Amino acid sequence: MLSGKKIILGITGGIAAYKVASLIRLLKKQKAEVRIIATASAFNFVTPTTLSTLSQNPVISEFTENPKTGVWNNHVEYGLWADLMILAPLTANTLAKMATGICDNFLLATYFSAKCPVFVAPAMDLDMYAHPTVKNNLKTITQNGVTVLPAQSGELASGLIGQGRMQEPQDIFDFIANYFKPHSKYASKRILITAGPTHEPIDPVRFIGNRSSGKMGYSIAKAALNLGADVTLVSGPTQLSLQHKNLNLIRVETAQQMFEASKLAFKEADVAIFSAAVSDYSPKEIANQKIKKTENLSIELEKTNDILKFCGQQKRENQLVIGFALESNNEEEYAKGKLVSKNADFIVLNSLNDKNATFGYDTNKVTVFGTNNIVKGFELMTKEKLAKELLGYFEDFLK
Repeated sequence: MLSGKKIILGITGGIAAYKVASLIRLLKKQKAEVRIIATASAFNFVTPTTLSTLSQNPVISEFTENPKTGVWNNHVEYGLWADLMILAPLTANTLAKMATGICDNFLLATYFSAKCPVFVAPAMDLDMYAHPTVKNNLKTITQNGVTVLPAQSGELASGLIGQGRMQEPQDIFDFIANYFKPHSKYASKRILITAGPTHEPIDPVRFIGNRSSGKMGYSIAKAALNLGADVTLVSGPTQLSLQHKNLNLIRVETAQQMFEASKLAFKEADVAIFSAAVSDYSPKEIANQKIKKTENLSIELEKTNDILKFCGQQKRENQLVIGFALESNNEEEYAKGKLVSKNADFIVLNSLNDKNATFGYDTNKVTVFGTNNIVKGFELMTKEKLAKELLGYFEDFLK
């Protein structure tokens, strides 16, 4: 995929610079040719020896290699050489210079000479990233054709928690790999994905729920976004987060809320993937006050709306509908039955009998059942990898 691709990695002086070693390794593993250009302040966080060893190329920082000999580094040549240039991390200082045309180091000179696409992965503290000046500068370079990989939320070096973390090396690598990947059928497709559990309240304190973490659905959403899709992710209660300019994240609590959000999004969807573990029942009556402990308690339940079945019945000819099923016995029989009763194109079967799969795990193992007796098995792998494998498999069936 990246074999022979010429990539300039620009590194500026932010604490996130220590992460780029992992990014270089990922790029080199795919046989990309990587040249490093660093600002002088970047060496406060990562050494030239580390960078040159990993990239297998000298690290460039100054216009002249040796002032006494007068040998200089040609920024124009670098700008013409590259297939892609990425600045990671991008500090507020370098961002401001990119936006205003200040060219006072070799990295900026190369940027202003570059004829290739330029990506940036900002990294800075919470208040700095949210500052109007920084926002305006990001807007300016975007208008100038630079692709911004938005900072993520999380714990920052200052101890604050919020948006400002540079995207992880694997995420940056995936973005680069996707850029060079042959055009995907998912590009600009509208995909609806449901993820996580639902919580059906009994009283203001208690609820009926399940152990779903939402990891599978979020992994599918992330993989679809990397393929250029516009994603609506309807998420039940989870600890997970996901950010992307093409993501519409709708957080819900109950099965009814998930039904209403999914029903609305399904009207515009090209593909619908129902991976959420939706409660089959909810309390008929919800107590206004906390129920006190008694010897016996009976709760009358009623069925929730079947989201997959409803959307399957409303399915248009050009829509692809995929459901997930978790079974503990007669798995294949039940999966095939749901394929028919829900009017789905595919059912992805999880078995509770498979070790290190299903709820809570970072790995999963599934079997896909489709119309016309299609059966496709996927061995145990990480949910992120499985998400990519599943989307790759379903791509051939896009309508």
